[in-house]
Amino acid sequence: MGSMSETAPTADHLPVQKQITLQGKIIAITGANRGIGLGIAECCLANGAAKVYSIDYADKVDDEFKTIAKVYPGQLFALKADVTKEDSITKAVDQILTDAGALHGMVVNAGRTNHKSALDFTSEEIEALFAVNLFGAFYTARTAARAFIKQGVKGSIVFTASMASYRPNKVVPSAPYGASKGGVRNMTHTLAMEWATHGIRVNSVSPGLVKTAMTYWVEKQADWESQLKYYRGIPRLAEVQELGGAYVYLLSDAASYTTSIDIPVNGVIGIC
Repeated sequence: MGSMSETAPTADHLPVQKQITLQGKIIAITGANRGIGLGIAECCLANGAAKVYSIDYADKVDDEFKTIAKVYPGQLFALKADVTKEDSITKAVDQILTDAGALHGMVVNAGRTNHKSALDFTSEEIEALFAVNLFGAFYTARTAARAFIKQGVKGSIVFTASMASYRPNKVVPSAPYGASKGGVRNMTHTLAMEWATHGIRVNSVSPGLVKTAMTYWVEKQADWESQLKYYRGIPRLAEVQELGGAYVYLLSDAASYTTSIDIPVNGVIGIC
C-alpha cells in the first residue's frame, strides 16, 4: 500500500501553493475608492493581481486612487454601485465578468460608521448604518458566490469586520456599529459552512484603529498618549496598507484550506 505522500493529485486536490501571490487573479473590493479599501487594492496589485475593481457608491476617486492607477496602468478600475441594492451590486459584478472575463475574489469592505450614545441614535441613522454594514455585506457576498458558482471558480470572499465586533469602543461607543460588525463575523462563519461544498472560502479581517478620514479624531484626543501607554501594543494608528497582508493571504490559493476565520489586525491596542 502506497503512503499518502505518493498519492497523485486529483482535480479536487491540486498541488498546494506555497507562495502567497495573487498572480493572474481578478479581485473586486467594495468601497475601495479611498481609505482601507484602496489600501487593500494597492496591496493586491503589489502581490500580482491582474486587475482590481473598486465598487463604490461615490462618483469620484481620490487623487491617491489616481496615483495608484498610474503605477499599475490598466489594472485598477472604479465602478459605481449601491451595495444596499442587490441588483446594483449584481450589475457591477456582471460588468467585471464581461470586461475581465472572470472574478476570483471579493473583498466585502464597504461600510459606514456612526459613534454616539445608544439613546441618541435616530431610527434613520440606525437603519442607514445597518443597510450598508450588514444588508449590503450580505448582498455583496451572495452576488460574488453566485458569480463563482456560475464560473466554476473556487473563489474567496473576505469581509471587513472590526475589533468593535469583539468589544466596545470605550471612548466613542456605538452599539449599532458593533452589532453590525458582529453580524458580519457571524455571517462569515455561516456562509463559510454553507458554501464550502462549492469550494468557496469565506473569511474576515477585523481592523483596529486605522488612519483614515473617518478616524482623524483619534490622535487629536487630549489623552491619546495616555491611552497608548495604558493599552501598550504598537503605539500608533495603522496605515491602511498594513492591513493588506491579511487580505492578500485570505484571497490567495495559499489559503486554500483556510475558511471561517477572522484575523484581527489591531497592533494589540484593540479598541480604546
